[in-house]
Amino acid sequence: MDINLSIEPELVRKILADFIHSEITRVGYKRAVVNLSGGLDSAVACILAAQALGPENVLALRLPYKSSAQDSLDHAQLVIDQTGIQSRTIPITEMVDPLIASDPHMNSIRKGNIMARMRMIAAYDQSEAFNGLVVGTGNKTEILLGYTTLFGDSACALNPIGDLYKTQVRQLARGIGVPEPIIAKPPSADLWAGQTDEDELGFAYAEVDRLLFLIVDQRYSARECIEAGFEPGFVQRVGERIKKNQFKRMLPPIAKLSNRTIGYDFLYLRDWGT
Repeated sequence: MDINLSIEPELVRKILADFIHSEITRVGYKRAVVNLSGGLDSAVACILAAQALGPENVLALRLPYKSSAQDSLDHAQLVIDQTGIQSRTIPITEMVDPLIASDPHMNSIRKGNIMARMRMIAAYDQSEAFNGLVVGTGNKTEILLGYTTLFGDSACALNPIGDLYKTQVRQLARGIGVPEPIIAKPPSADLWAGQTDEDELGFAYAEVDRLLFLIVDQRYSARECIEAGFEPGFVQRVGERIKKNQFKRMLPPIAKLSNRTIGYDFLYLRDWGT
């Protein structure tokens, strides 16, 4: 079966740059803040924001923890130098370590969540200081699989790349000139030494993106995915992850008491008025 995940990078670049400009300026802002990790997704978001708003109106934040790899900082700097955007480096170690030290039994997932949420605290603080909106960096694969920290790296005012699978983000990255060292390295949240996304997930992005495309975009059932050649256990695992993490993709449900409840009956877009 031919599963076509190819995109037209120049067309996608224009659509996403226009999206960033429109969504930020329509609410009275003209600036953006991006947590620049040194990875592929945040590099793409930074470059798109710079093209949409002008480099002087984009603030990139490097937010290293003491175990962060040096190449994460170096690769983030490549994007800063290439685009001419503004930047700040704010180490988070002294903010994170007291909470980690409070529980000697804390595992790596909890530690990683603390780091992710501290980085978003920093982003929203700088959002106020810089008078800009936080631009998200999560791709469609991560969002569907729940491979994200709620109120951490998933928190943002707008997300230009959330409808692109990871393999499509990589295509776009090549098209818009993301530095090659960033494109070539294994995807990693850089939460501990040697950590990679695909090791944690247990499968490759290229493999899961093809399955997600069938499930989500083509509305295939599990049976149809298996008939298309995917291993039954893999189909089941991915399907369970999508269902289990639905809560991360929703506003918190509100108990309905009135005639017009937010999220149920009061659904107007922000620019429609009331």
